[in-house]
Amino acid sequence: MHTITVIVPAHNEEEGLPATLESLASQTVPPDRVLVVDDASTDRTGEVAASHGVTVLRPPRNLGSKAKAQNYALPQCDTDLVLAVDADTVLAPDYIETVLPVFDDPGVSVAAGTVRTRHTRTLWERGRSTEYLFGFHWHRPIQARANSPMVCSGCCSVFRRDDLMAFGGFPERTIVEDMDYTWSQQIAGRRAVYVSDAVALAADPEDLTYLRKQVWRWMAGFCQNVRLHLGRLLLHKPLLAVWVLLALLEILTAPLWWATPFVITATTDQPPALAFLWWAGAELLLTTPPLIYAALRRKLPLTGVLLNIPCVYATKAVNLVYAWKALIVELLLVPLHLSRGLTVYEKGRADYRPAPAGGVS
Repeated sequence: MHTITVIVPAHNEEEGLPATLESLASQTVPPDRVLVVDDASTDRTGEVAASHGVTVLRPPRNLGSKAKAQNYALPQCDTDLVLAVDADTVLAPDYIETVLPVFDDPGVSVAAGTVRTRHTRTLWERGRSTEYLFGFHWHRPIQARANSPMVCSGCCSVFRRDDLMAFGGFPERTIVEDMDYTWSQQIAGRRAVYVSDAVALAADPEDLTYLRKQVWRWMAGFCQNVRLHLGRLLLHKPLLAVWVLLALLEILTAPLWWATPFVITATTDQPPALAFLWWAGAELLLTTPPLIYAALRRKLPLTGVLLNIPCVYATKAVNLVYAWKALIVELLLVPLHLSRGLTVYEKGRADYRPAPAGGVS
């Protein structure tokens, strides 16, 4: 029988935290303990957490990143498993029950489920919802079948505590600790597992300001991990290296694909409208089948899922801008010692006051 402690890092999360803690209290297999790290909040985060009967830990100062907040709580964990949950993420009632069995395999070090968006109110949330549905019902299952998932999502990952402690805790050397740990454990010969039936609902960017900050953190963190791990991935986990290289290739070639209608118009006698229709048709052929499967798999209204497809191009445009910025900064300027790269963990909400995170190597 596995035991599990939940760590919830929280900075100024009084609004979203209650739903997170209520979802933990409603688990069909309840956690043994819930630790909320009130990371120097200036709102009522600590009071809200205490009112839910969980243990509240408050560092003497703002620690500056989610990984550091989680590491602050880690010495308080004496269970064999640790579940890290973001303070704005809601777990399905059977999340813990569904994930626990994979740890019967002693080779499994980390596991996480499917992430979906909690809200689809704005253009950006709808675009992110489409990205999640596509990624978790196309890319992630393929990677799982190959035993080489790209990342166990940090908003809802379960860790084997012994492995986590032996590694030195949640990694602070990059700006995205979830990808860093997922790659590191697979390089070391341990397993990372995607559990598709376990569902977590994350609060995603509702406006462009929040989205830009989140995407910059994600893209910079991806490139930091490429810089740190790619050589060892090629040697010790070549299939995972393939997914990483394909992701880099996609970033490099995306501008060419987006420019295709204009190239066709400029180099042939086809009218612009026809060139765009050809391009749009190819896009739909590639993206629609996984989205239809996702809608059926998750029992979502198919019409709503399909109507959200145009929104994804807004988020894709933001992704592309910051992916190229990350390539230039993290894979070119940092090795040339012309930049330190992204070292400040900034979630993006207006009330977040970031402090410098640990150095990135």
